[in-house]
Amino acid sequence: MAKKGNRVQVILECTEHKDSGKPGTSRYITTKNRKNTPDRLEIKKYNPILRKYTIHKEIK
Repeated sequence: MAKKGNRVQVILECTEHKDSGKPGTSRYITTKNRKNTPDRLEIKKYNPILRKYTIHKEIK
């Protein structure tokens, strides 16, 4: 049997977008190693709707 991997796909969502009142959402899909980073990710990514870099947090 194949070994189950530690790498999982996660969805990152912008934290500032909801407060701006603009329609739509800024989301990115990435992978993380479940063993090395068990807590939720927080990464600065570009939000094309707000046109600036904002903090994106892991959801689900």
